[in-house]
Order: sequence, then structure tokens, then C-alpha cells
Amino acid sequence: MDNSRNQHLAPVRRACDACHRRKVKCDGRKPCQNCRHSTLICTFNAIPQKKGPKGHRARVISELRQRQQQQQQQHAHLELAVHDVLDGTSSSMPIRPTSWAPTPGRLTQELMDACIDFFFNNMYPTMPILDRGKLQRQTQEIHQSQETYCLLASLCAFMMIQPGLKLAKSNAGSPVNSSSPHETPPTTSGEDQDDNAPGRAMVEEVIRVRKGYDHVESPSVAAVMTSFFLFGSLFCLDRHSTAWYYLREATTLVHMLGMSDEASYHVGEEMECIRRRRLFWLLFVTERAYALQRHHPLTLTDSIAMPTTDEAPSERLEISGFIYLVNLFRPFDEVFVGLWNKSRADCSTEWLAQLQRQLTNALPAVLESTESQAADLRVSQQWLRSMVWQLSTVNGYLSMSCPESSMTFKYPIEIARDLVCMTSQMTHRSMEVHGVGLIWKIFDVACTLTDVMSCVPVETTTSSLEWGPRDYLNEFLTLISTLRGGQAKYVPPLLEKVETMLSTVSGPIIPPLIYETGIGDGGLLDHGRVDDQEHELEMGREQGLEGWDSSLSSGGSGSGYISTSTGGSSSNDGGTTFRTPPTLSTFDSDMSDFSLLSATEAATMPQPHGVMVPELYGDVGFQGGGGVSI
Repeated sequence: MDNSRNQHLAPVRRACDACHRRKVKCDGRKPCQNCRHSTLICTFNAIPQKKGPKGHRARVISELRQRQQQQQQQHAHLELAVHDVLDGTSSSMPIRPTSWAPTPGRLTQELMDACIDFFFNNMYPTMPILDRGKLQRQTQEIHQSQETYCLLASLCAFMMIQPGLKLAKSNAGSPVNSSSPHETPPTTSGEDQDDNAPGRAMVEEVIRVRKGYDHVESPSVAAVMTSFFLFGSLFCLDRHSTAWYYLREATTLVHMLGMSDEASYHVGEEMECIRRRRLFWLLFVTERAYALQRHHPLTLTDSIAMPTTDEAPSERLEISGFIYLVNLFRPFDEVFVGLWNKSRADCSTEWLAQLQRQLTNALPAVLESTESQAADLRVSQQWLRSMVWQLSTVNGYLSMSCPESSMTFKYPIEIARDLVCMTSQMTHRSMEVHGVGLIWKIFDVACTLTDVMSCVPVETTTSSLEWGPRDYLNEFLTLISTLRGGQAKYVPPLLEKVETMLSTVSGPIIPPLIYETGIGDGGLLDHGRVDDQEHELEMGREQGLEGWDSSLSSGGSGSGYISTSTGGSSSNDGGTTFRTPPTLSTFDSDMSDFSLLSATEAATMPQPHGVMVPELYGDVGFQGGGGVSI
């Protein structure tokens, strides 16, 4: 047998790296037949290891090809960079692995334009930190700057998660913008969670591409805003551990840039300094709101001057509302958060009562702000009152006979009453633009009210004009179920809490709600629409609800509750009896007392200064954004 034949038949001592990885037989040549056939580079670099249990066989050719291509491209980039340095012509573009490069076609001009429009049309009053003209110019720079790409991509991710922005999807699943942002139609049977898939993909895109440059060693204002938008996106996606990470990253970058020092705002272009100042205070408020929600510590203090309404005359209304918001959260400093997180215990009854008075008087009767800002401010104010009351409860400072109502066990009923009065005068659009953050605050107030109702004796209302705790709880259930993002996420746990805590309370806690509009309890109480009148009539009689027969027999519809035996204001429309929410007649600045009137009485009486007539349930059809309510 000749030499070549012996060499061909000689036993193979070792397989090449690719054959070993693919778990196929190798002929031991370089290159081997398998690598030549698969167009792979044949190497013998792997260090042989001891034999062990065999894993399952898998096809990995594409993985090997991709990895080798990336290594070749990285090597080519490195050779080019070394050549440029030696020639003194170093390129301004950073060297980055292919895996960190932006995905082609992911961030389109149409998508950026739609998201920028949506931000400035809906969310700018709450987050007045961006300049529209500059942002539109930066859309032309995303291929030259990874930092600019990440800023715009993070903004788009945040907007894409808002239910009010309607986007089409390409066959590959990447987001493609429609000709203009549209409001999505109202839904009452739950939200399609897949709608967040494009936003989630964009978040992952930003996190991946951001690894291609060092935003920590070379911090910038753009890096701060990118981290903030990542936080907002992850907050809306319920990824709270990662969300907190990026919020803390944003506040850390603020300190690294010296933005907590007033002197840093006296250097540079005036409007840039103004927007940087607003960014600081936006993070200041966001961190405090999130610290209360998730029991986290604070990193920012009120170390710089506040924005002023004179800094931008064209934005006076928006900045006025923004200043209200900052002032609302300023009392919740490291002392309160320390008490809230149980890292300190040096509070007193007098201090808590003073904080409640400060909160009650924090906002004037008539706000100089946009409608959406007013909704956020009013809801946040009542939620913060509830937070202080909860701290008083934990520390054992409540009493049934305390002259300060804020230090009594029934104070959450007063908070619930005030919140119902306020939300009855807000349009759905003004509330929904703040998304799940605002709904969470209403939900938290409702949960606290439920706890109080289960533990504290509550007097039965006798006046036809007076509402009681059950009415407030019903109103919260209806409101949460009709706000975008609330029905699927917050109504079920609230109903479960009501059933658990109030199961021993006599009488129906949750009456059947709005039928004609298909909202109310959203079908979660298994009442459904009025398809079988005899069945519904029998159900109503069993629960002892007055007006039930006339409601169904007349086929009436409305936006209130069927009147129960406990009394309450009502309006008769075609034989149908409905409860109407309480309204404010004299809304004093100290909010210490309300004189409750029916909607009809409030609408017909003269309106002195401070009187507000409700828009009952407002614009129910709008399904606005799902942003971060702060």
C-alpha cells in the first residue's frame, strides 16, 4: 500500500475546532473537508479537555460563521485604527464591535417624526426638557453618533409604549411608523400586551447599542436623558428592578456632571442651561415619587434654584404647572423617605399633622397649568396625603378623638371624597395621558379606603345629597376600569381586596355598573351586557337594588350608578334612575370642607370664584398615553 494511502487511512488524533463544536467527524487535515464544504476557517486552537458526558447534537454552522465574521471585522477595524494612528489621521468614529452597531432600518425617519410629535403634543408639559428644533436636527445625525442614536431611540421606545401612539409593524416585527400618530380606539375588555413588543425591542436596542461607547466615563446631558427615558419605558413595562437601575444611573450622571451645583447653570448657552435645570428637577420629582412607591432611598436634594415662569414666556403655563409639581414633592425629603423606609424613627404627631396641612394648602383652588398637568397635580396631592396618613398609622399616632382630622382613623374617607370630587371634573384624556402611574395612585387610595372600611365603623348616609365610602369605592372601580391600562392590571386585585376585606359588610358593596357603554366593572363581576332582561331583572331584585326594573325595562343608559337604598342624588332620564358623583361647590384653598351638590344643582347655580362644574366622566372615548405619572 503506497504512502498516500497510508496517510489517508491513518487515525485522526484530533478534530478541528469547528468539527468539534458541530460534533461531526473530522479528517484531521488543515483545512479539513467539512470546513472546506461549509466555507469555515479551519483552526486547531481549542485546548483538548477530558472526555465527559456527551450533549445533544445541534447544527451550529450559522453561529460559527457569524462569530468568525465578527472577529474578522473587529480585526479589520483594529488594523485600520492602528494604521490611522501611525499616519496621524485617526478617525473620529469610535471602534465598535459589529454586535453593538445600530440595527439597520430599526430607527426610521418616519418613526422618529411620529414619536417626537407625540411627545410634544402630549407629554412635554410634564417633561419640558427637550427642544423640538434641536431634536429634529439630531434625527439627521444618528448614523454619525451612537449617543444621538441612543437618545432618539430611547425617546421612541418610551413613546412606543404609550397606548395613544398607533404604529404598524413590518413583517420582520420591527416598528414602522404610520403616516401620523393616531389615538387608539377605546377598549374595555383588557389590553393587548403584544402592543408593547415594538417598544420592548427598542429598549433592548438602546441597551445593546449603548455598550458601544463609554457614556459613564464621558457623561453628557444626552446620557442623562437616555437613562431617564429607559427608566420610563421599563417602568411602564413593569420591569422595576431594571427601571430603578437606570433611574439611579441618571441621578448619578447628574452628580458627575455637576448639575447639583447652582454654579454649573451660569456657564453656557442660556436655553441649554434652562433645560438642564428642568431636567434636574424632573429627576428630583421622579426619584421621590418612585422612592415612595418602591421604598427606595434618595440621591438628589433641592440644592439648586427652581425654574421660573419668566424664563420662557411662550411656555409660561407649562412651567407654572411644572413648578407646582416640584413644590408638591419637595416636603418628601430624605427625612420622610427615611421614616417611610424605616431607616429612622424620629417623627412626631405634630410634625405629621403639619405636613398634612402643608400638603392640603400646596395647590391653589385655580391652577395656572395645562389640563393634563392639573389632573396629575390633583391626583398626586391626594395620593401624598394618603402616604402621610399611612406613615402616621405605622408609627401609632392616630386617634379616634384627635382634633386634627388628618390624625384620625377616618381620614382616608375624606381623602377619597376629595379625590372623587376632583376626578369627576377631569376629562379622561387629561388623566390617561399620564398612564399607569396616575392609575396606580388612584388604586392606592382605593386600597387604603378599603382597609379603613373593613376596620373602622362607618356611618350610613341618610341625606339624598351625601355620598359615603361605598360610593367612593364604586367610583374608583368605575374610573380605574375605564382608564387605559387600568382594567386588566388594577381592577382584579382591587376587586379581590374588596371581596376579602369587606366580605362581612352587609349589603352589596359593588352594584352592577354601566351597561349600555360596556364599561364599569369591565365584565369582571360577570354581569355582562343586558342580553337577557329577565335574568338581569331577577338578579337586581335579589340584590335589593331600587330602580333596577325601570332601568332595564326602559332600555336606558347613563354614566352613573343605579340608585341604592342608601339614598343619594339621582337624575331621571327616560325612567332610569342613576347616581351622580358629588361635585364641589366651594373649593376653598385649604380644602378643609366641601359642600356637596348634585350635578344639576351645580350646573344651574351662579359660579363665584373657585367653583368648578364637573364634566361627568369627560371624554370617555380617548385612549391616551401610558407614561410615567410623577
